Amino acid sequence: MAATDTSGVPYRYASALFELAQEAGALESVEADVSAMRAMIDESADLRRLIKSPVFSADDQLRAISAVLDKAELTGLVGNFVKLAARNRRLFAVPDMLTAFNAILADHRGEIVASVTSAEPLSDERVEELRAALAEKAGGTIKLETKVDPGLIGGLIVQLGSQMIDTSIRTRLEGVRRAMKEAA
Repeated sequence: MAATDTSGVPYRYASALFELAQEAGALESVEADVSAMRAMIDESADLRRLIKSPVFSADDQLRAISAVLDKAELTGLVGNFVKLAARNRRLFAVPDMLTAFNAILADHRGEIVASVTSAEPLSDERVEELRAALAEKAGGTIKLETKVDPGLIGGLIVQLGSQMIDTSIRTRLEGVRRAMKEAA
């Protein structure tokens, strides 16, 4: 089962979204919309700035996020969910809410959530190899979330539950830099 933080605002919102999606028989479509929203946030520095900045008023955030959602054609439960978060001055927590939703959904399905960050997009074949290796290690079905961070330069960062494996070149270079400072 997935380890889910059951405290705090993100979990409460995500839990409510999950219950509404389940009641409506729309878990799969809500999952797809949550994935689309996560991708939009990951891919747009301007959207991340809008979400995280306390400078914008609730009305400004609501207007802006409504325009983004309309353009992306994200309506229904997820669109209303994000708008509610904006109205309640919780837009900054939406990325964590989406992560919590995926964890709740994975737990419901008996899956284990693993997150993999790479310097460049992984091929479908590589994703399946990782999924199989992680499933063998964890002893269950893996729901694999992938992210791209060019700042890693190369390698991967894998998070499986509370365990993290960081083989990124950035981390190795930082280790070498620290060792050189200590030696000087």
